[in-house]
Amino acid sequence: MGHPKFARPKTQTPTHPWKAARIEEEHALKDQFGLKKVGGMREIWREKSALRRHRNQAMKLIGRVDSSEGHFAREKTDLVDSLVRKGLLAEGSSVDDVLQITVEHMLARRLQSVVYYRGLAPSMRAARNMIVHGHIAIGEQRMTVPGYKILRQEEESLQYSATSPYLDENHPFRVEMEQLRMTRQTEEDELEEVGGVRATTDNDEFVQQIKADAEEAPTVEETIPEEGGDE
Repeated sequence: MGHPKFARPKTQTPTHPWKAARIEEEHALKDQFGLKKVGGMREIWREKSALRRHRNQAMKLIGRVDSSEGHFAREKTDLVDSLVRKGLLAEGSSVDDVLQITVEHMLARRLQSVVYYRGLAPSMRAARNMIVHGHIAIGEQRMTVPGYKILRQEEESLQYSATSPYLDENHPFRVEMEQLRMTRQTEEDELEEVGGVRATTDNDEFVQQIKADAEEAPTVEETIPEEGGDE
């Protein structure tokens, strides 16, 4: 049974450590979502384990003949409503739609990914650096954990933290990022007209700028509560 004080790990590691196809897939996911260069695989395994739990619960409910009423009907509704709140399912989805969720959907709901998708950072890796250095907040709460699962209702209150220099719209970083966004939009419009492929732009200088600003602005770091921490 184990000691109740020490919970068992919820992350399941791969059954075989040296599957080339799996390793290549996970490296691609790590690059796509800007995960840790060392330890990023474990972040993927954590999301795969959570996804496996959702699917197992859905399959258990789908396989029951008497699940249309009583306790099982309520369990179906609770499962779907929970995944809708987490942004993994759309409104009006059914329990069958749970089986369509992929690990990419799970990774896309991390705070790091949502910060990038909402235009607060120029790249996934830049988003991770901004979160760790305390530049991102949900409402008044500053967030320092890139892997936090943001709820759908929290997305509207996602913003730069009150102590971040990037809160100023005229900050050079914000101005340069807006110019980059406009350039990308123009390139995408031109490519759509000729049926081309979306172009990519190197954002390494943005990441370096974030790190440099974080080191030069001690007021940001001094305001971190002692009990707080980052990933």
